[in-house]
Amino acid sequence: MNSSLYTEKEKNIRRTWTIFIVFLIAVIGVGWIFAQALGDPSILYIAVVFSFLMNFFSYWYSDKLVLSMAGAKPILAENNPELFRIVENLAITAGLPTPKIYIVPEAAPNAFATGRNAEHAVIAVTEGLINKLDRSELEGVLAHEMSHIGNRDILIGTVAVVLAGFIAILSDFFMRMNFSRSGDDDNGKAGLVFMVAAVILSILAPIAAELLRLSISRKREFLADSSGALLTRYPEGLARALEKISSSSIQMRAANNSTSHLWVDDPFKGKNKTSFWHRIFMTHPPVEERIKALRGMKI
Repeated sequence: MNSSLYTEKEKNIRRTWTIFIVFLIAVIGVGWIFAQALGDPSILYIAVVFSFLMNFFSYWYSDKLVLSMAGAKPILAENNPELFRIVENLAITAGLPTPKIYIVPEAAPNAFATGRNAEHAVIAVTEGLINKLDRSELEGVLAHEMSHIGNRDILIGTVAVVLAGFIAILSDFFMRMNFSRSGDDDNGKAGLVFMVAAVILSILAPIAAELLRLSISRKREFLADSSGALLTRYPEGLARALEKISSSSIQMRAANNSTSHLWVDDPFKGKNKTSFWHRIFMTHPPVEERIKALRGMKI
């Protein structure tokens, strides 16, 4: 099992760099098509510069952006000694630095981890999670998030939020320019071909970027579940926690599509959770499957 987890960590390192490289190539390609369609090479140069800047920004600051989007605030050990003790004990067991702890002012129970590496990791939990779960259940959730840190999932998931958003902004920028300047295109058939390709790209690129964000396999949730259960030696704690979290009907004010994959369970409830669009882009495995896998573990 340890060999399997080590292999998965190495795969996640490669995935992180693959996302950066694919994003860079995609932006350059989209920028080139847009530049050809509009007859303005400066668009390509701008796209290249921005892609490098966004890669830099994503690596160093995407965690701060995600925490801000969630409304998360840091807390001190004296604010919740029990929570800090659990996290410290799990960090020692996992052989990881103790992450910073943030509180999200939400009544809905949920949690996520973020940061560019284990040395700069953060675990954020909602007020509802602390109030609703008992100690073993809370420990199970925190072990799950600690496993995301140990498995190097956190950078992949956090960076994907920013990169997918930038692709959408670039496409929207072209659509606005295109409709205002399309009448100036007199480059003949080649210009028409590029214009059609650019319009198609401007529509499909945000969808492709969203799929890239969701290409982070659902296996990472199963892996974090199993790794967390190994940390606590008590899979039932996380299984019960997932039951309580998924059965909560409280809506999360901070829930949005761009960060939904970061939470321990899908933050959307009620109609939003069962909408056609959300089912197509579901970010988590069905909670029933996760609970079944946890209760089938032999430790």
